[in-house]
Amino acid sequence: MKRLSGLDAGFLYLETPTSFMHVASLIVVDPATSPVPWNFDRVRELYASRLDQAPPFRRRLVEVPFGIHHPLWIEDPDFDLDWHLRQVTVPAPGTKRELERLVADLVAIPLDRSRPLWEAWVIDGLEGGLVGLVNKVHHSAIDGASGEELMVALLDLTPEMEDKPAPDTPWEPDRVPTDTEMLGYGLWSLAQQPALAVKTVRNTVEVALQLRDRFAPAEVATPSLPLTAPRCRFNGTLTPHRSLGLETVSLSRVKAVKNASGCTVNDVVLALCAGALRWWLDRHDEHPDAPLLAMVPVSVRSTDEQGTHGNKVSTAFASLATDIDDPIERLGVIHESMLTAKEAQELIGADALQNWVEFAAPAVAAQAARLYSSLHLADRHRPLFNVTISNVPGPPIPLYVAGAQVVATNPIGPIFDGAGLNITVMSYLDRLDFGLLGCPDLIDDIDDLAAAIGLALVELEDALGIEAPVTA
Repeated sequence: MKRLSGLDAGFLYLETPTSFMHVASLIVVDPATSPVPWNFDRVRELYASRLDQAPPFRRRLVEVPFGIHHPLWIEDPDFDLDWHLRQVTVPAPGTKRELERLVADLVAIPLDRSRPLWEAWVIDGLEGGLVGLVNKVHHSAIDGASGEELMVALLDLTPEMEDKPAPDTPWEPDRVPTDTEMLGYGLWSLAQQPALAVKTVRNTVEVALQLRDRFAPAEVATPSLPLTAPRCRFNGTLTPHRSLGLETVSLSRVKAVKNASGCTVNDVVLALCAGALRWWLDRHDEHPDAPLLAMVPVSVRSTDEQGTHGNKVSTAFASLATDIDDPIERLGVIHESMLTAKEAQELIGADALQNWVEFAAPAVAAQAARLYSSLHLADRHRPLFNVTISNVPGPPIPLYVAGAQVVATNPIGPIFDGAGLNITVMSYLDRLDFGLLGCPDLIDDIDDLAAAIGLALVELEDALGIEAPVTA
């Protein structure tokens, strides 16, 4: 058994009937590259052989009675692989548009908390004979970095399925603890918290003073702050429906912009999103009273924590400079905003968010999230931020799923009340694959917004005098 951290459990408490806190990925493979016949049974064989490499796949939740403390993970004594694997055919003609709609519907299905919090869907019927594989895992079990590690456990470097080494200790299911045992464990855990609370408060005060001293001078740029974001139509109360937009741009072209501008790849990714959002705002004749604000997840997973699961993440807030016409100037402002955000994050420290959420009362937090949603409170105040933008570095080499080569890897992050747009991107080979998730009742043309990312790249290339490669 293993208790969830406060941060892990927080994603459970944020979940409501309209906000689903799982992350997903859409992997598209080409079965024609497989040396053996490729079908659903082949995929099942792969998952069955890799369960030891993916510990979250066999863990399920056990709640503490009365919600007095965070839940525990146990090794599920009733684990059934076949319950988690499903197969579906995309509607004809199987184009990108039909795929986006189907995957959006799959993402809108909440995970069953009585079982391990994941499922996978094999999607056939795509044009060109391609096959999609959608994996959904609850955010309480993984963050972006550990999610990538989890997917690597399922993928191979060659068409031949690798025989992974068996663990030193064979997997064994846990006995489901009784309510009495869980209550005792929860009370014991609560008794350990006063010392951490005192330390957390003391550290917070010290950090606040450091931030004041560092950013108080007038000539020093101050970090972008939550609750300073302007209101946009996608910053409202969600419905249970989801829409999805997929886009891919060349990583080498993005790196050319990075080199010409002196920024980072992540800065350019943010600038592409900013350019696309600026185009979208103009299209809808929407003119916010301030530049859009992005929440950017930042991994704080140390080298020693590589290979572990759960969440080791903090957040940075960056201006997207959507009020600036010139794309080069906009990129420069984004670059400076991220530098300031990273400096502030270093002062705050990797454990600050983790420590504070340890004190969240599960029953109160979950009820508060549902009340916030049911009363549509997200419509009554300035949003914390406008959009989540997450950039996950992926492998620069070909990968295979049960022998079939991977041709695309679109990540899909969650949305919640007040922040109804998530843009997540992952690199693979010379690709940057974007997944944009929204609520169609707030943003009904997300596929057009996704397509505008490519236009934003061309805009930056033209402004910097970079000659874009000619495509056939």
